[in-house]
Amino acid sequence: MTHFPQPHPTRRASRVQLGDSVLAAIRLEDGRRTKAKLQSVSVTGGLLRLAESLAQGDFVEVAFQTQSGPVHGMAEVLSPMRSMPDGVLQPFRFVALEDDDHRRLRNSLDHVAMRSALGMRSGAFST
Repeated sequence: MTHFPQPHPTRRASRVQLGDSVLAAIRLEDGRRTKAKLQSVSVTGGLLRLAESLAQGDFVEVAFQTQSGPVHGMAEVLSPMRSMPDGVLQPFRFVALEDDDHRRLRNSLDHVAMRSALGMRSGAFST
């Protein structure tokens, strides 16, 4: 069964900052593929560092690895946030995740939050 993430109208989903260590594979609607670095992620979306921006409103497939296993979902690309010398930061929101992908993402986010609360470094996401 497919999970359709719904943002809470008054409360933003908790985000996990990942830095530059997590690679994400992106597949556009026309079949083209690109790579990105996943800067942050939540159950509703995330932030990618891309070499070139994608068009706002594009629907893409996003895949990345967590300690709980791979996460693969459909996402809508949002407006780029910031241009940088080596690329652009661009947010996305998940529009559909299979139940297993949602469970793996949630487990990894919970793991990071728990380790963070204990003051420990997490390896919940990997390249």
